[in-house]
Amino acid sequence: MNYRRLGDSDIEVSEISLGCWTMGGINWVDGVENGWANVDEDEIVRSIKVAIDADVNHFDNADVYGNGRAERMLARAFQKLGLKSEDFIIASKTGHFPGTAAHAYEPTHIRHQCEQSLINLKRDYIDLYYLHHGDFGEDDEYLLPAADVLDDLVAEGKIRLKGQSAYSEEDFEKTVPVIGPSVLQSWAHAMDNHFIKSGSRVAELLAHNELSFVAFSPLNQGLLLDKFSPDSLPTFEPGDHRRTNPKFTFSALQKLKPQMAQLKERFGDQTIDLSAVALRFVLEHANVACVIPGFRNENQVRCNLASSNKTLSTEDLEFISSIFEL
Repeated sequence: MNYRRLGDSDIEVSEISLGCWTMGGINWVDGVENGWANVDEDEIVRSIKVAIDADVNHFDNADVYGNGRAERMLARAFQKLGLKSEDFIIASKTGHFPGTAAHAYEPTHIRHQCEQSLINLKRDYIDLYYLHHGDFGEDDEYLLPAADVLDDLVAEGKIRLKGQSAYSEEDFEKTVPVIGPSVLQSWAHAMDNHFIKSGSRVAELLAHNELSFVAFSPLNQGLLLDKFSPDSLPTFEPGDHRRTNPKFTFSALQKLKPQMAQLKERFGDQTIDLSAVALRFVLEHANVACVIPGFRNENQVRCNLASSNKTLSTEDLEFISSIFEL
């Protein structure tokens, strides 16, 4: 397993890391579905062991994943495996779970959520703590207060590094000068690499500020594994955010079908082949520290790990880019 440094810090993470959103299971926040189908905790523990045995050292969590369930499950997994979580790099986030606050970035709420995440994770500090999005209220009224409370938490030793997750170039450009993060996080995959592509606005921001990028959804929620077909549309239970996601509509899956056929013809048609190619495509971007695919079972973890031994030529990268018109 290769490791990559986060920003200009001395923290290194495995290039294949794991995202914990799926561990939160079915969930709602303020009446909005934001979870996944429920998981089996024993299977999750076995899956984490497979990852750790392959030298994965970084797990990405958030307060909103099951509204604390995923953080608590991760802590129990380490205990069941007889491991100290302090031997691993644990990330968490706040921002999508407002609780009783008027806005999730009220400073008192950020502090409360950080303290609760420490309790959930059974730790005295969080290695990497993100603000989960770029909405800081009307006229960004909570941006400076949020930055100040993060600095206080760093000074108190409760977080080691600050991170910013966001979903637009404008939000990254707005927050980086104020928050001063070491890491940016958003989606990046073979169907959309616009944040990390050389010469892009965010790529320039990363380079200028010596920041690292952590890529979530590197498999585009399983679409790049050819798991879903327009001929048999997937159905998701209430509480699963995919239920209303346009990615899983007939038109979207119909467009994807011939693209996936080209990928399979060149790289192989097994899930492990497609996973290795998709993750390696993202990791070939020099500004990416790691990918954080989700997982539900041991097989998914093994498929994720396959990219650690995968190589892609310049021609391969150009071929993938041409398929998805990047």
